[in-house]
Amino acid sequence: MKRLPRKRKRRDRLFLLSILMFLNFDPAQASQVSQDSQVSQVTQALIYQDIRPQQQIFEDQKGIGETKKKEEQKEYLYDPAGMTDPFKSFIAIREEREAKKKKKPRTYLETLDLSSLNISIIVIGPNGKWAMVQDSKGLGHVIKEGTAIGTNGGVVDKIDAGEVIIREEYKDFRGRKKHRNISKKTPSLR
Repeated sequence: MKRLPRKRKRRDRLFLLSILMFLNFDPAQASQVSQDSQVSQVTQALIYQDIRPQQQIFEDQKGIGETKKKEEQKEYLYDPAGMTDPFKSFIAIREEREAKKKKKPRTYLETLDLSSLNISIIVIGPNGKWAMVQDSKGLGHVIKEGTAIGTNGGVVDKIDAGEVIIREEYKDFRGRKKHRNISKKTPSLR
């Protein structure tokens, strides 16, 4: 093996000494101890550390501890009235609100699905536009523009010759409200 020069050995020792001093630096000791004795003290302090006695954490008197517990319970009472439930999903809360907003059907036409309705006749006159809708039972119902119809909250938007356009509101996959036009046509005459 090749021997290191003396200057390099000394530099390495000083480097190790500076690291040891950095790890266990006490300004009061640093000013009192010389450099040679400091190395031996630092190494001894790292190797032979005294075990500190454990401090007493809990009080020996039971009565004092019990009164403190009772006082703490009085100070930190939680009243959930009027607060949101932290364990309930916000999505479930939104769905509950939307279910409350959904109105109950007011007319018989609002309980029927649009696929079960057929346009039988359209009347266009100087006083207005009407159409007759026939349900699956064979009953006829008169509708005009603005009449609520269908289970999805549809409204008769426009009545033209041979066609009734119903406008429904729906939500897309992002939750945005959009409108859909559904066209119902009269059966062609043969």
